[in-house]
Order: sequence, then C-alpha cells, then structure tokens
Amino acid sequence: MPHCIVEYSKNIEKELSPESLIKCIHQGAVDSELFEEASIKTRAIAFEYYQTGAGDMPFIHVNVKILQGRNHQQKKMLSEMMLNSLTKIARSPVSLTVEVVDIEKVSYRKTIL
Repeated sequence: MPHCIVEYSKNIEKELSPESLIKCIHQGAVDSELFEEASIKTRAIAFEYYQTGAGDMPFIHVNVKILQGRNHQQKKMLSEMMLNSLTKIARSPVSLTVEVVDIEKVSYRKTIL
C-alpha cells in the first residue's frame, strides 16, 4: 500500500516521459515516510481524449489510494509533497492535482500468487 495512479493527458509526453512521472510520484510516496518502499505501487494512464474546463489544457492528476488509518495531517502532507514534486518536473501550462483517498480495510483484499 499505497496505490499511486497517475492520470495524464497524452500530450504531456512531448516533455515528460511516463517513466519520469512514475518515478516522481513513487519517490514522493517514499519521501513521505508513511510507507515502506516495497509496498508502494505506482502506475500511469495516458488520456488521448479529454477536456479540461472550456479547453484542452494538459493535465496530471494523481490518485493515491491508501488504507484508512492515516490522519488528516498525514494525508495533507502526502498530497502536498507529491504536488511539490510534480511542480519541479512539469512545464506550464498544465493543471496539476493530487487526491488522497482512503480504502476501507474491511473491503480490501490482497494476495500474491
């Protein structure tokens, strides 16, 4: 845990590789010191077709799914750290957003085969 899902507009790839986005977010989760690195899962999804507001401004949105139990301050710190990391590698104009979401322990299951 956590699951870090990076959604981004495909046109971002002109300046940023998917690998660099994944590394940036993965490192942000490590740097937060809230998780063991071995438990962090990071992946990226590109969107070719999208609309942001009244136009087509490029975007990067990070959804961080964590098991419930962290307090509001920890979640705030995590989202701020990841957003700050993105601001260092992204070029404007781009919309950057980060969302931290709780996963209920009662409904989450995991197995490794």
